[in-house]
Amino acid sequence: MRILVAMSGGVDSSVVAAKLVEEGHEVIGATLQLYDTRGAAKKGACCAGRDIQDAREVCERLGIPHYVIDAEQRFRESVIDRFAASYAKGETPVPCVACNQGVKFTDLLGLARDIGAYAMATGHYVRRMEGPEGAELHRPVDASRDQSWFLFATTREQLDYLRFPLGEMPDKEAVRAEAERFGLLVADKPDSQDLCFVPNGSYAELVETLRPEMRGEGEIVDREGHVLGHHEGVTRFTVGQTRRLGNAAQIGGERQMVVDIEPAMRRIVVGPRERAKVTVCRLRDMNWLITPPDEASGDAVRCRVQLRAREEPRLASVRSLASGEAEVVLDEAALPAPGQACVLYDGSRVLGGGVICRS
Repeated sequence: MRILVAMSGGVDSSVVAAKLVEEGHEVIGATLQLYDTRGAAKKGACCAGRDIQDAREVCERLGIPHYVIDAEQRFRESVIDRFAASYAKGETPVPCVACNQGVKFTDLLGLARDIGAYAMATGHYVRRMEGPEGAELHRPVDASRDQSWFLFATTREQLDYLRFPLGEMPDKEAVRAEAERFGLLVADKPDSQDLCFVPNGSYAELVETLRPEMRGEGEIVDREGHVLGHHEGVTRFTVGQTRRLGNAAQIGGERQMVVDIEPAMRRIVVGPRERAKVTVCRLRDMNWLITPPDEASGDAVRCRVQLRAREEPRLASVRSLASGEAEVVLDEAALPAPGQACVLYDGSRVLGGGVICRS
């Protein structure tokens, strides 16, 4: 079967291509050119510097075609600009989610269909499993590599067409061993760790370049508006942060944390952690991978929700709202960060997810 492989130039997608070739498929590699680093890419950044050349060399080694798709403009509009706009609203965005949905699983998947491919495969660490109602998205065998939280916005139609061969791999060492077996030069290539479009590592600098109104000092205040200190810029803070608070870090013997950001006034609002927690939050851009509960009946899905990429899931009830949003009622209070994802799980299965709204 003809299969398009989304190749980033890293070891994961390279092994996916090699395994599919070995299985006898007609494999075509495709790499997205998302931005021009002009030699400034930071080592360890995703999709950086030499990655397109690495993908090309892997395809040459495997004897398969390789195409480079110019997606710079689309990437800027759907990822970078949205990233800056989210910060400007006082949120902490997850650009990798937007990248998957705005470019990878839209442009590349469209290309795969155009060339008559049976499916598109990626190097993500998740499992696609067939269930009673069709394709399901599950956590991978190797829990330490789990990327399901970042893929919550994958639609049921997309999931039908996607394949994730690394979901069953026991660990990353096994993947690198496969790369060595296939003789791939990327076998020892380090994993990407940083955002590809922030080559110097400064999110604040990028946001302030795109949104000049975000520049400038401001006040650190408590919930009543009392000024506790000053800061160098709101882009340097996220909800839940305890660093960079200066004299406002400890008030009345209680450790303070950022509980809200007011970009228009350049204000950082702080408060005691325990008193900042909530039991209810609302989700926008909701994507259900199951039949959603009927909003008219008020029925709720009982599940576990994960509020951050590296956080343990917690018990909750989730119901649909007539607006297309969803309401999450947590069993135990937590501090959801606006702009982050809230992903719903039943065991290893992803039931859906959405973006946490500002309260």
